[in-house]
Amino acid sequence: MKTRSCAVCGMFYPRDSAHLTQILEGFFSRTAPGEPALGIVSPHAGYIYSGQIAAYAFSRIDPGFSGTFVVIGPSHHGYLTSASAIPWETPLGLVEIDAEFIDALDIPVDEPSHEEEHSIEVQLPFIRHRFPRARVVPIMMGEQDPAHAAAVAEKIVAAQRLTKKEIRVVASSDFSHYVPEAQAKTGDLYAIEPLARLDIKEFYRRIREKRVTACGYGPISAMVAVCQCMGAGRGELIRYATSGDVTNDRNQVVGYAAIAVM
Repeated sequence: MKTRSCAVCGMFYPRDSAHLTQILEGFFSRTAPGEPALGIVSPHAGYIYSGQIAAYAFSRIDPGFSGTFVVIGPSHHGYLTSASAIPWETPLGLVEIDAEFIDALDIPVDEPSHEEEHSIEVQLPFIRHRFPRARVVPIMMGEQDPAHAAAVAEKIVAAQRLTKKEIRVVASSDFSHYVPEAQAKTGDLYAIEPLARLDIKEFYRRIREKRVTACGYGPISAMVAVCQCMGAGRGELIRYATSGDVTNDRNQVVGYAAIAVM
C-alpha cells in the first residue's frame, strides 16, 4: 500500500513514538475544555516552539470525535492546490484518509506535491494521538487570494453535503515571520481581530495593510467560510505566542495563534 512518508519527523517533532506521545500528553495536560469548535487555526512550526499552541486549538474539539478532519495547509514550495488520497505515516501509526470525501471533492489529487510539505504533516500527530478513530482529507493550498480561498471552501462544503460526513476543519498557519516581537504582536493581533466576527474581507484587508507575513491566510479564510456554512457565528482567539517565548530572542520571532470558530 502506498503511503505518504513522514518528511519532517526527527526535525519538527520526535521520530520516537514514546517520546512523541509523552510530549503530546504534556501539551494537552495544560489545556482546558472550552466551547466546541467547528474549525480551528493551528500553527505548524517545530513542536518546541508551537506545539503547545496547537494543543490549545485541538483541545476545542471533542476528543471523542471520530469523523473527518479536513486539514488545509499552505504550500511553501510553490505548488498548486491539490489533495492527497493516500494514508499518511506518523510515528504513532497511519492516519487514514476519507476516500469517499476526497472522491466527492472537486480538487485534483497530486501526491508528489505533498511529499516535502510540512504544513499538513505537523498537524497529523495531534490528530492521530487525540482522535485515533478520525480520518483526514489533506488539502494543500497554492494560490491564497480571496477568490481562490472561497472556491476551495465551496468545494469542501459541496463534498460535505454530498457525503453527509461530520467534519471539522483545521487551517494550518503561522503568523508573522522573522520580525521584532512588538511588530509581530501588533500586526498579528490586528489581523486576527476580525475573525471574532468571521469577517474574512476585513481579515484580508488588515493582512495587506500591516503586511502581516502569515503563511496560511488562505487556509484560514477557507476554514472560516466552511464553518459559516455549517452554522458558525463567531471566532475566538484562544492563545497567542511567539517563538521568543521559547528562545528569549525578541528581535526575530515567528507568531503563533490558536483560534477556534464556533
